[in-house]
Amino acid sequence: MTARYCSLAQQPAPAFAPGLAAERLSALVGGHRMWVNGTVLHYHFFDHDSDASVIPDPETGKARRVPWAGAKEQRDVVRECFQEWQDLCIGLTFAEVGDRSEAELRIGFQLGDGSWSTLGKDALHLGLNERTMNFGWDLTVPGERGTALHEIGHALGMLHEHQSPFAGIHWDDEAVFADLAGPPNFWSRDKTFFNILRKLDPREVNGSVWDPHSIMEYPFSAGLILEPEQFRAGLNPPGTLSPADKEFVLRWYPPVGPPPVSNTLDRGDPHRPPALAPFRSAPLRLGPGEQADFTVEPPETREYTVGTFGDSDTVVVVFEERDDEPRFLTAQDDGGTPHNATVKARLVKGRRYFVRVRLYSSWGSGETAVMCW
Repeated sequence: MTARYCSLAQQPAPAFAPGLAAERLSALVGGHRMWVNGTVLHYHFFDHDSDASVIPDPETGKARRVPWAGAKEQRDVVRECFQEWQDLCIGLTFAEVGDRSEAELRIGFQLGDGSWSTLGKDALHLGLNERTMNFGWDLTVPGERGTALHEIGHALGMLHEHQSPFAGIHWDDEAVFADLAGPPNFWSRDKTFFNILRKLDPREVNGSVWDPHSIMEYPFSAGLILEPEQFRAGLNPPGTLSPADKEFVLRWYPPVGPPPVSNTLDRGDPHRPPALAPFRSAPLRLGPGEQADFTVEPPETREYTVGTFGDSDTVVVVFEERDDEPRFLTAQDDGGTPHNATVKARLVKGRRYFVRVRLYSSWGSGETAVMCW
């Protein structure tokens, strides 16, 4: 029997300026969807009667409302799976909130709409009344808990493992199209190609080798895979986090600890990010994919600018500390552009802010730095 599959929405590939150096482009393709480390990802479950899709009834053709709210048992499975990712001691934190305006991840349980999620920080591009994740079937059925782990993996920026160009999978294309066109998925050829047969860019995949045991791997029945030969009879991943899954997510989101000595401007507290004082630049001695964190305690209430300098591609994110956790305030990603990331925000005296800067890549002979003014 064919499994029910996660169905990512078809999105165009990110467009970068032509003529970028190969190393620079590779860093951008591989990292553009990833969150900055240290982010608190707030998630919200839709629960109001007004939270619903309006779709035509297949029998009458009349419009009907299909709610997004899920039963407590469904929500509890998702909560447990967020905690399982958190228990890896990754540098991201998950927090459930009742106010959707505070949530980066907004979760629905519309039956029949499939299970899917936005990829990484693409969630920030959707409106507050839109879902960034949906579960379209019962997660309490034995074997379906892995669906929640899988969709959270997408929310962390992970892609489908069977689409890795390193997998070396030779499909029976027409058998795959026919299998997915029937129950329980009823997919079009375009959806099947996008989610199964399409090969990913080698620069954006989860790892440099294929992991058939990954939580991001689909199960496949016999007759769909022609090669490797051992999977002609089917592919059945365990539906749990594999060692490679854990290695990938910890590489991008390592545990948040004391800042490196080279970045420490304020030595008063070794566990606290260095201070970014107004009009004082802080050099960023970072390698590709690395991150520097700073605190800002404004001496007066006014609009401030936070920006980077030098030949580099960076993402700059500003958080405000509220209730002892960082809340997203503003951000800019200058990846692939000729200018530097610059954000403006009204900072209030007496409050604490965090500035996180992640480097995609740098070039030229000058030093890269960040400043608040």
